Amino acid sequence: MFPILEKRRLNDSMTLMVVEAPFIAKKAKAGQFIILRVNEFGERIPLTIADYDGEKGTVTIIFQKVGKTTLLLDTLNVGDCILDFIGPLGKPSELEGHKRVAVIGGGAGCAIAYPQAKSLHALGAKVDMIAGFRNKDIVILEDEMRAACDNLIVMTDDGSNGNKGFVTDALKKQIEAGANYDLVVAIGPLIMMKVVCDLTKQYNIKTIISMNPIMIDGTGMCGGCRLTVGGKTKFACVDGPDFDGHEVDFDEAMLRLRTYREQESEQTREFNCRLMEGAKNA
Repeated sequence: MFPILEKRRLNDSMTLMVVEAPFIAKKAKAGQFIILRVNEFGERIPLTIADYDGEKGTVTIIFQKVGKTTLLLDTLNVGDCILDFIGPLGKPSELEGHKRVAVIGGGAGCAIAYPQAKSLHALGAKVDMIAGFRNKDIVILEDEMRAACDNLIVMTDDGSNGNKGFVTDALKKQIEAGANYDLVVAIGPLIMMKVVCDLTKQYNIKTIISMNPIMIDGTGMCGGCRLTVGGKTKFACVDGPDFDGHEVDFDEAMLRLRTYREQESEQTREFNCRLMEGAKNA
């Protein structure tokens, strides 16, 4: 059992939790993830480690309430426990040796991009962080991201924060202004990462992305997280989650991610109905 030490609402759909997990916290590195199960009847889901503190023995996760399990997880509060919390899984990000880096996060992906920027900054790289959101009301981790980089650019689709446009608009502007990036790290929706990679390929800039396909066991045994990278089959849980973005077959990945969309929607509807029924009877 893994106690929840802190719970914080970041916006209407996203929640931060600090979990007591000392053995994971001692070994965790940027880019790795955990797999959790809320209770004995729950499914296993992967979540990237957003932060960790080896001395305090804590691991921070940030999740978006988009399905049954994340909605169930959000019902837990400080003092409650998560049944299973396994990790660190996946290969740590290879971040050493870079001098000028752009770290790009899209929406919930900023929770994953943040520790990457933090680690790169600690290694001495000059880091520009570009974060994209639909509007200013759902911006998360702005203070944390600003502290983890040399220059933070927050873009909104509707321009409600004063910077209208997509992350690729800001990235292209930086490149054309003379930012000599030797690495771009892009984390967010698949379509966002694809567009970023299309742009950086034009400038021959190495680009690393973090993949989050369907995953079950996290050890490479089930094959559910398979991807095509450079024409070869890879497994996100053991070969990644970081990959060369210029080699990933994004079209295949987006198609596979929609495999259980109907079942996921039905499970979410049923869970919300039970929550509403419980609230009526309370």
